Amino acid sequence: MAAACIFCKIIRGDIPSFKLFESDRVLAFLDIQPLSLGHALVVPKHHGAKLTDIPDESLTEILPVAKKLAQVMNAENYNVLQNNGRLAHQEVDHVCVHFHMIPKPNQHEGLSIGWPAQATDMDKLKTLFKELKAKM
Repeated sequence: MAAACIFCKIIRGDIPSFKLFESDRVLAFLDIQPLSLGHALVVPKHHGAKLTDIPDESLTEILPVAKKLAQVMNAENYNVLQNNGRLAHQEVDHVCVHFHMIPKPNQHEGLSIGWPAQATDMDKLKTLFKELKAKM
């Protein structure tokens, strides 16, 4: 854990939180600046700035916990979100990886995003596919 990371401080208990779930690998708690009622954060206990910094075994409970949060909140519509890097809307560089489970009860509450889809160049897509598939 990192001394200055706000989520590491919450995990250690240095900062109080509204804990919804805790295990050896993950902590889930209510966001104190929610986009909607029930907005929660799911944080792996292994500190890392980006998803690629977190060992696979520390990520195994993330989606099951986000799913359980959506179920217990009876969220019919919701977003599960995780940002990596400033251009991808990661607000603070030194903050630990965290996932948002954000209920979307109506058009005004919850996450609002655009989806600027681009026209597909099939030749470029095929080339990219081959490159990525070879690395997988």
